Amino acid sequence: MLKFFKIIALLEGVSFLVLLANMLIVKNINIDLYKSLLFPIGMAHGILFIAYIILAIMLKFELDWDWKKFSIIILGSLVPFGTFYIEKKYL
Repeated sequence: MLKFFKIIALLEGVSFLVLLANMLIVKNINIDLYKSLLFPIGMAHGILFIAYIILAIMLKFELDWDWKKFSIIILGSLVPFGTFYIEKKYL
């Protein structure tokens, strides 16, 4: 399950960066492309984010993480590049 969590963490981080790039870069270049990409990218990111949180909760009890480590892993999903840092340092 830890290997699956690592994959989800990587995909969640990539989807977050793609969503940010869409909002910051594509929106200024082509508003129609931005609008057409926003829903599928946002939906994919949302599903991956929820999967990340659920898997983190499951692994907290399975691997007996302390609350500090668990909190850092959860907060890593909210920061750009956070999931990459979490995957490298804590997993």
